[in-house]
Amino acid sequence: MEFWPQNLRRMARSIYPRWPQVARPAPWGRWGQALAIALLCLVCITGWSGPARAQSSPPDQALGNIADLRQKAFAASQTGQFAQAEIYWSELIDALPEEAAVWSNRGNVRVSQNKLTAALADYDQAVALAPDQPDPYLNRGAALEGLGRWEDAIADYTQVLALNPKDAAAYNNRGNAQGGLGHWEIALADYQKAVDLDPQFAFARVNAALAEYQLGQAEAAIREFRNLTRRYPSFVDARAALTAALWEQGLRGEAESNWVAVVGLDGRYKDLDWVSTVRRWPPAMVTALEKFLHL
Repeated sequence: MEFWPQNLRRMARSIYPRWPQVARPAPWGRWGQALAIALLCLVCITGWSGPARAQSSPPDQALGNIADLRQKAFAASQTGQFAQAEIYWSELIDALPEEAAVWSNRGNVRVSQNKLTAALADYDQAVALAPDQPDPYLNRGAALEGLGRWEDAIADYTQVLALNPKDAAAYNNRGNAQGGLGHWEIALADYQKAVDLDPQFAFARVNAALAEYQLGQAEAAIREFRNLTRRYPSFVDARAALTAALWEQGLRGEAESNWVAVVGLDGRYKDLDWVSTVRRWPPAMVTALEKFLHL
C-alpha cells in the first residue's frame, strides 16, 4: 500500500481559528488548558511521505473505500468536525495499521478535542512506524506543550531539526517551549532562526518581537509590531501587542486606535487570563496589557 501523500502536518500551527491566514499557518505551541479551542485550526495539508511497509494489496473495491474514507477524514478535519474526523481516521487505522500518517492525523484531531493523552499514544505509534519522518515529532511536540511538558517538547522539536535543519516550524515551536521554561534569550534565538529560514513567517516574527519586549528591547519590539500590522492589518496578535507596548510608552492615542481594531477582530484579548495562560504572552507583555486594560 502506498504511503499517504498528504497529512495534516501543520495542523498544530494556529490556535486562533478566527485569525485570517497570515503568510502561512503558524506552529505555536502557545496553548494551555484551551487546546480544545482548536488544535489550532488554520488547517494546512502538506505532504510527507516515507517507505510503506510490505503488505498484501487489497482488492480494487477496498482501495476505493479507503480513498473515499480518506477524503471524508480530510474534509471533516479541515471543517472542524473533529469528533467525526476521529471516527474516520480510526477506520483508516483499522484498514491501514502500518501507515504512520493516519496515526499522526488521528493524533491531530484528538489534540483538537483536548484528548492529549490519547493523541500522544497516536504520535508514539506514528514515530515507531516512521522514525525518519519529522512530522510525528512536530505534532507530538505540540501536544507535549499542551501538557506543559516543555523539556519533552523541546526534545521532539530538536529531533525534527536533526531530520530537517531547515524546518522553520520546529524552530518556532521550540522557541515557544523555551519560553514556557522562562528561557527567553534562547527562545528569541530560535524565533530569529525561524524568521531567517522563512522571512514571510509572520507568527515567528511576532513571537520574536514578544521575546524582545520581555528582554527589555521595547523599541525593537514596537518597530516589528508596527511592521507586522502595516503588512497584515488583520493580524490581531501583533496589533494587540502593539497596543500594550505603545500605552506603556505613553503613546496613548495610537494605542487606543489600535485597540479598537483588536476588539473588532478578537475580543479574547480583553481577558488577561486567556492572554497569560492560553496565548501565553511573556510576562512583561501581559503586564503592559494589564496596565492598558485597567486604565
